[in-house]
Amino acid sequence: MPQRCVRDTPMPTDEIAIDIPLIDHHCHGVVPQDLDQTKFEALMSESYRPPPPGTSQFDKPLGLIVRRFCAPMLDLEPFCTGEEYVERRKVLGAEEVNRRLLTACGLSDLVVDTGHRSDSIADVPMMADLAGRPSHEVVRIEAVAEQVARTGVSAAEFPRAFADELAERAKTAVGLKTIVAYRVTFDIDQTPPTKDEIAKGTDRWFSANMSAGKVRLGEVDVVRHGLWVGAELCRDLKLPLQIHVGFGDPDIYMHACDPTHFTDYLRAMEAWEVNCTLLHNYPFQREAAWLAEIFQNVYYDVGVILNFAGPQAASIMGEALEMGPFTKQLYSSDAFGLTELYYLGQLQFRRVLKQQLDRWIAEDMCNVAEADRIVAMIATQNSRRIYSLGD
Repeated sequence: MPQRCVRDTPMPTDEIAIDIPLIDHHCHGVVPQDLDQTKFEALMSESYRPPPPGTSQFDKPLGLIVRRFCAPMLDLEPFCTGEEYVERRKVLGAEEVNRRLLTACGLSDLVVDTGHRSDSIADVPMMADLAGRPSHEVVRIEAVAEQVARTGVSAAEFPRAFADELAERAKTAVGLKTIVAYRVTFDIDQTPPTKDEIAKGTDRWFSANMSAGKVRLGEVDVVRHGLWVGAELCRDLKLPLQIHVGFGDPDIYMHACDPTHFTDYLRAMEAWEVNCTLLHNYPFQREAAWLAEIFQNVYYDVGVILNFAGPQAASIMGEALEMGPFTKQLYSSDAFGLTELYYLGQLQFRRVLKQQLDRWIAEDMCNVAEADRIVAMIATQNSRRIYSLGD
C-alpha cells in the first residue's frame, strides 16, 4: 500500500505510477523511408522555410532533447551532433528506427489523424504494425472535402457528395477532426450556413480552385458546412470531434485561434452532447483548461508543444493543470513524420506531469494515491471514456 503523506514529512515521490500505458489520442503517421539531413530537420519544424544559413533545427529546445534522449536509443552518446544523429539513423534504417522508438513508448492505443500528407507517411495499419499496438483512425473533415472536390464533381453536386463521403468514412472512424482554425480562424459565424450560403461559397471555392489549379479549402461558408455536417455525424454516431487550436504552421493567424473565440460552437456542441477535444492549445493552454472547466463536453491536451518546449515543458504542463478538471485532460504526442516525436512526446509527458505531482506532494497538496489517480485519468481513462477503442 502507498505510504500516507504526513504533514511536514514530504512523501517519497518515486512511487507515482507514471509508467502506465498511454493512449495517444492524437497522432499521425511516420515517414517509412530513410531521411537525409535536410528532410529530417524539415520535420522538426512547423515552418515552411529552412533555418537561416549556417544554423540548424537541432539548435533549439526540441533539437536539444532529440540529442539528449533519442541518441541513446540509437546507440549514440547523449548530445551527439545533429549530423551524427541523422547519419546513425540512416545506418540503422527507417524501419528499425521507427520500430525501436515506437515500441519503447509504452502506448496502449494510437488514434491516428490521416488527413495530412497521407501519401507520404505510414497509414493506420502500418502504424499498428510498427508500434505493435491497436491503431484507430480519425477522419479530417476538410481533407475529405478536398478529396471530393478532386473527383470532378460540380459545385452544385459538391455539398451532397461531400456529406455522403464523410458519412461513409465516419463509419469506421473513432472520431472526426476539424482544422477550422487553420483555414478561416475561430473568428467566424459559428451557426449552420444556409443552403444559399453553401451554394455561393462552393461556387467561389470551385472558381478559385480552377483559376489557381488547387483545391485547398479556405472558403468560410464551405468550412462552416463541414463543421455542421461533421457535428451531426458525431452526434448520431457518438464520436468526439477533435479541434485544432493554436500552435501550427505559418497559415495560422494566432490571435484569432484562441479557443475562447469558438465558444458559441462549443456551446452548441454541448447541447448536442458532442464531446470536443481541443488539440495542442499553445499558447492558449489556460484558456483551453477554462473551457474544459465550464463546458461538460470539452476536453483538452498540450500535445506536441511539450516536445517543442524541451526543458521548459514543465511550465506549460503546470499551466494546463492550473484549473482544468483531471477528468478532462488527455495525452497526445501529435507526432508527425518523425518517430522521435512519439518517443519524446511520451517521455516529456511522463517527466513533466511527475514533476508537477512531485511538487504537489512535497507541498502536502496531494498524496501518492491521488497522484496515481490523476495520472491514470489523463494517460488513459479519459480517452477511453470518449473514444470507442474496444477492450
